[in-house]
Amino acid sequence: MVWTIYHNPRCSKSRESLALLQANGIEPTVRLYLENPPDAATLRQLLSQLQLPARALLRDGEPEYDALDLANPQLSDDHILATLARHPRLLQRPIISNGQRAVLGRPPENLLQLL
Repeated sequence: MVWTIYHNPRCSKSRESLALLQANGIEPTVRLYLENPPDAATLRQLLSQLQLPARALLRDGEPEYDALDLANPQLSDDHILATLARHPRLLQRPIISNGQRAVLGRPPENLLQLL
């Protein structure tokens, strides 16, 4: 099984999630998504694994959220995913995937569902 964590080392929840994986003997691929943003196709695949709507991946506290009018309920999933690919700071973090299923690591204990 290939584990991946979409990680921001400045985020405490992301660091805690990575530590929880490692404490369970899992050394995931660490993708620093701010430096290497996932494209819209990868985000769509993650959505399928998460079983969540695209809007659930948005961080609504970031300045870009308001500036890009992302609260607009008329926005399509395609629009949201394309925006996330261009503005990775808006992506909820961390996202942990085992290749088949994924969870948001807020709180980090969510990833216990995958272990």
